[in-house]
Amino acid sequence: MKLKNIILSGLFVSVLISCEGVTDISPKDSLTDASYWSKVEDLKLYANNLYTNLSAPGVDKDNVSDNCITTNYSSYLFNETTIPSTASEAGWTWGNIRNCNFFLTRYQKVQAAPSEVNPYVAEVRFFRALDYFGKIKQFGDVPWYDKDLQTADTDELYKPRDTRDFVLGKIIEDLEFAIQWLPDADKAEKGRLNKDAARTQLARVCLHEGTYKKYHALTGTPSANELIKKAADNALAVMQTGKYEIVKGPDAGSSQLPFEGYPLYYSNQFVQEDLTSNKECILPRIYKEGLLYHQTGRQAGSSGTGLSKDFIESFLCKDGNPIAVSPLYQGDNTLDKEITNRDPRLYQVVDNLHKPYLVMNGVRQTNPYANVDGSGAVTGYPCVKFKSPLQSQWEANKTTYDWFVYRYAEVLLIYAEAKAELNECTQQVLDQTINLLRDRVGMPHLTTSPVADPQAVDYGYTITPLLYEIRRERRIELITEGFRLDDIKRWKAGKLFENPKTFLGIVVTNEVIANYPAGVFGGASGRPVIEYQGKSYLRPYPGKSLSDAGRKWTATDKRYLSPLPTDEITLNPNLKQNPGW
Repeated sequence: MKLKNIILSGLFVSVLISCEGVTDISPKDSLTDASYWSKVEDLKLYANNLYTNLSAPGVDKDNVSDNCITTNYSSYLFNETTIPSTASEAGWTWGNIRNCNFFLTRYQKVQAAPSEVNPYVAEVRFFRALDYFGKIKQFGDVPWYDKDLQTADTDELYKPRDTRDFVLGKIIEDLEFAIQWLPDADKAEKGRLNKDAARTQLARVCLHEGTYKKYHALTGTPSANELIKKAADNALAVMQTGKYEIVKGPDAGSSQLPFEGYPLYYSNQFVQEDLTSNKECILPRIYKEGLLYHQTGRQAGSSGTGLSKDFIESFLCKDGNPIAVSPLYQGDNTLDKEITNRDPRLYQVVDNLHKPYLVMNGVRQTNPYANVDGSGAVTGYPCVKFKSPLQSQWEANKTTYDWFVYRYAEVLLIYAEAKAELNECTQQVLDQTINLLRDRVGMPHLTTSPVADPQAVDYGYTITPLLYEIRRERRIELITEGFRLDDIKRWKAGKLFENPKTFLGIVVTNEVIANYPAGVFGGASGRPVIEYQGKSYLRPYPGKSLSDAGRKWTATDKRYLSPLPTDEITLNPNLKQNPGW
């Protein structure tokens, strides 16, 4: 992908969109709507402008969830959110939809064969589907628009919301068109959309909406099972291409130097300079020194966000059993004991003495203890999944490793979960999916009859031990990739937040205190500590009770959907507020 061209063309096309409708006089020496749509290259340049809507690097993607705890508490998770007044505050914005529809009502002006034109139509329809998927997840029912509205289109501008099912149907149509017309992955430009990226997105949409319908007991067409089956079918289609694998991330591409006995096959994958030939990558977001940067390398492990105690306890032991039953579990008196004999992904995502934090001149360095204040990780569990040990990657806006937009691991997790929801999860399915993820890190295989966890997290309802383990695997494998809150919502599992360990940190023992400078814990100026179930825990939010009413979720909790902005409801009386707000 010609990254510089994409950036410049984005600015170029933005001018076209913003100027449309201002005048009907065509200048002789500048770009106008009337003169633009003349060749296939125009379509490509326009589509380039939409690529900024793909997933981008960040360390905050699970910040509002039970996986992570931030420096300042989430008003959403404590049920203190107020209804926004403006569209921008609420996320009720339509600029990207209009940009897509602007293209889709004009591209036919280009005189060329469908085989030349439709791949770019497919890209734009993909991005429209992507935006609308975010809207139905957030708001439920939303108005569907398939043209760029003008001020005279009052019927459309002031219409009520279309049903979630109706919009979902349109999303599926857009993505199926994208699958039909996008190039195969091995024929697409590097970093540009391909059929398998569209299949993955469709599988993601259908799993989300199918399980949302199932656990929220919603009716309508398509049914929950039909959607879940469609998710499985599209995931399987990606699997059957034979193009993708679960990769043991190499040390060379990540510049990490692992300690003996502590390979970094998992975490290496997330600090690779080049993912374009990585067989786990379905679609990368590409960064280049001297041209495109991000700053994930600077922020990871030092943004104040820490992993929760609840998340840390979700990791199995090396024998494949939960910590509640495994004789290998060493307890949590120190971080080193806590990661001993556990799923190796644990020591690869938490800063500890067995993972290099910095490599200088070939020498590995580790932190003697985790920073537990607002500049480090308020829980004592800094997440270093996206931390490169190269100091050059730590500088502000100087990180250059690529980002997974779509990763094959997610496809396998979708397929396994969908088959379990359909009661079709055989040992063969597990060996095709979950067990490939476990093979990467040397964990025992999951079977169709796993040990039931006696300290299972409470979803608010009962699920089979097999589905429980598939959900556990998803939580761990996709940590901080931005899936967790959506998963909790679609599973109708807000009850998970009632567990105090979702907003507690490390156990503060005498051994832990001895590893830190004097005065770090307790006292007037130290980090606050609280007693819970006979242990002392780091307490990120001292002003909040462990039984805070805001952490409790009802069966009809309003937070499963976001509120519409009051200004928009005032402007359009046909818009009705979501329940409970």
